[in-house]
Amino acid sequence: MRVLAVLFDGVQSLDVTGPLEVFCGANIWCEHRRAGPAYRIRTASLGGRPVRASNGLLITPDADLLEQPTPDLLLVPGGAGTAGPDPALVDWVRTVGAHAARLVSVCTGAFLLAEAGLLAGRGATTHWAYCATLAARFPDVTVRPEPIFVRDGRLATSAGVTAGIDLALDLVEDDLGHEAALTIARHLVVFLRRPGNQAQFSAQLATQLARREPLRDVQQWILEHPDADLSVAALARRAHLSPRQFARAFAAEVGMPPGRYVDQVRLEAARRRLEDSGDGIAETAAACGFGTPEAMRRAFLRNLALSPAQYRDRFQPGGRRADRRAVV
Repeated sequence: MRVLAVLFDGVQSLDVTGPLEVFCGANIWCEHRRAGPAYRIRTASLGGRPVRASNGLLITPDADLLEQPTPDLLLVPGGAGTAGPDPALVDWVRTVGAHAARLVSVCTGAFLLAEAGLLAGRGATTHWAYCATLAARFPDVTVRPEPIFVRDGRLATSAGVTAGIDLALDLVEDDLGHEAALTIARHLVVFLRRPGNQAQFSAQLATQLARREPLRDVQQWILEHPDADLSVAALARRAHLSPRQFARAFAAEVGMPPGRYVDQVRLEAARRRLEDSGDGIAETAAACGFGTPEAMRRAFLRNLALSPAQYRDRFQPGGRRADRRAVV
């Protein structure tokens, strides 16, 4: 499969190198099995000119975009350079992207695809900070701000930066199977594999640290004791406030009601245990404060569209491939 990564000034370097490391890892995996490489990887820019990445790194491409045949997989990264792209680059993406078997963007690369008219009528995502802008500028695109990646037919878009690695691993699993993707993920020291419809935010990232020390202490207590009594009444006692005062103050300073924060923390704690330990479903539910396996199952289905067992299977060698994608 011919993979072509588009380069331009202001590109986010990890948007390029993250997915390419995954595809390169797939080729090494094939080589160890005495098979030919699965991917032929090239980078190209307009005129074949070196580009300056957003972090100052100078990247020399393999070739001129205008001289490249239509690839099987066109990778369009993001970065500051997508804010005011060269019209010639947009025209090239429009022409070539219309015929590529797979069209993939990372982070704000979705803006290049949208500018080229390739997202019209499709579902897509981008970095959380730019989802509202993408939706406002391109109302014909169904922007999904929550998932880390969205696959809609031959089109695949991912959230910011490292989400491109998750998406590339998903594509490799399609091509080479679970064992290959798991081996590559372990080599890259990343989790295999965040489901596409996993939220871009963790509870800590989605919220802010409370200003007042008693509320900050409660936040830390919740993180460290997901199996404890985390009712509003119990948490209010720890903060030395009435339940009504506590609920109001917590929501105002943290950015979400205490109950929702607790739900997110417990879900993240359960995910980590399923990823890293050999605990069973019932043990995990008890350790993370769900009470019953059924309560944890409902939380997983509501937030990840996966059961706990399906989620755990993604981290086991030879495990079944669960339906992890955020499919429109």
